[in-house]
Amino acid sequence: MQAQQSPQPIAPTLPEPGVPVIHGINWLGIRTLYVKEVRRFFKVQMQTVWAPAITTLMFLAIFTLALGGAKGEVLGFPYATFLAPGLIIMGMTQNAFQNSLSSIIIAKVQGTIVDVLMPPLSHGELLFCYVAGAVTRAWAVGLAVWAAMLLWPGVDVSVSNPLQVLLFGTLGALMLGLLGVLTGIWADKFDHGAAVTNFLVQPLTLLSGTFYAIDRLPPAMQSVSRANPFFYMIDGFRAGFIGVAEAPVWLGAVIVGGLCLILWAAAYALLKSGWKLRA
Repeated sequence: MQAQQSPQPIAPTLPEPGVPVIHGINWLGIRTLYVKEVRRFFKVQMQTVWAPAITTLMFLAIFTLALGGAKGEVLGFPYATFLAPGLIIMGMTQNAFQNSLSSIIIAKVQGTIVDVLMPPLSHGELLFCYVAGAVTRAWAVGLAVWAAMLLWPGVDVSVSNPLQVLLFGTLGALMLGLLGVLTGIWADKFDHGAAVTNFLVQPLTLLSGTFYAIDRLPPAMQSVSRANPFFYMIDGFRAGFIGVAEAPVWLGAVIVGGLCLILWAAAYALLKSGWKLRA
C-alpha cells in the first residue's frame, strides 16, 4: 500500500513590479509613521515642548515688565492681554517648522531617509504624516503655554471664539510645517535649516504684529505688514481670544489657507520627484 503523498504547498503569486499591493489609503502605515513622528519629539519633551513654552513665557514677562505701563491699552485691551495670544501662536508655528525640518534633515544626514521612502506609503501619505507630527507638536506647545498663562497675573487668555482659535492655530502650524518639509528637502546640512529660520521665519514672525498693533505704524509700514501672511495668521488667532481683529477674519483665512494649499502642492511635487532624497 503506497503512502499518500502530502500536497505540495502552493507558492504565493507575487504581483508584477509596479503593481500596487495596498489599494486605497494605507491606514496602518500612516498610523505607524505618525506615531513615530510624535514619539520622536515627545521622547525629549523637555527640549521640544517645555523649553519653548518657558521661552515664550520669558518673552511675556520681559515685554510686559518693560513696556506694559508705557504701552497702556492696545486695541482696547491691556498690553499683556493683547500680547499673549500672539506669543502662543508664535511658539506654535516656530516649533511646527522645527519639527518637520529636523525630522527630514536628520534622516538625510544620518542616511536613514531610505527607511521612510521604501515602505508602501504614497507621497501624499508621507507628507501628511510629517505635517501631522508638526501640527501635533505645535498644539502641545500652544496648550502648555496657554495653561501657564492662565495662572499669569494680569493676563487674560480667555477664549472668545474657540473655532477661530482652532482654525488659525491649525492653519498656522500647517503652513510652517509644510515650509519645514520644503526646507528639509532642500537643505543638505543643519546650517541651511538655520539660515531659513534666521533670515525668513524669525523676521516674518517678529514683524507680523506679534508685539504691536499695525494701525500705529506709518502707512508705508502698514502696507508692508499686510503683505506678510504671518500677520493674518497671528491676527486671526488673536481675534479668537480678544474678539477684535485688525483685518477681516475671512480674508486672513483665505490667505493663510491658500498659502497652505500652495505649499502642500510644492512639497508633494518635490517628494514625488525625489529631489535631494533619492540617490
